[in-house]
Amino acid sequence: MRTPLITRKGYEKLQRELDHLWRVERPETTRKVTWAASLGDRSENADYQYNKKRLREIDRRVRYIRKCLERLKVVDYAPEQEGRVFFGARVEIENDGGEVRTVRIVGPEEIYGEDKTFISIDSPMARALLKKEVDETATVHTPDGIKTWYVNRIEYEK
Repeated sequence: MRTPLITRKGYEKLQRELDHLWRVERPETTRKVTWAASLGDRSENADYQYNKKRLREIDRRVRYIRKCLERLKVVDYAPEQEGRVFFGARVEIENDGGEVRTVRIVGPEEIYGEDKTFISIDSPMARALLKKEVDETATVHTPDGIKTWYVNRIEYEK
């Protein structure tokens, strides 16, 4: 089960994507389908088939985003979060081998993007980090075994 939480930035990004798909890409693709259909035989018309497929992809994504936006709860920063790891935190962690990583705990809808440091609130790493403070350890159960990470720094976007 996916936790229905999202950051304000993530919510706005989904809204922008929906708006772009609905107002720009869909009308453009619809025009292409109409033009390709006017050329005649649709069975061997690559433009028609490709754009019809693209139109279905756009419609499927629009439906998905609309459903997401209805059920997601936006979580904004609260001053009470300072000093502990909660949803939306950017956390610098370090393991026994000296490997340092920075992760940001976000909703499942936000992890598929250009920022590879985002991890889902539902991930084992995020679950282990929740409510930890600086200098505390988080024990993460992974397929490779139990890993220990130390919390070095906690930051929030305000």
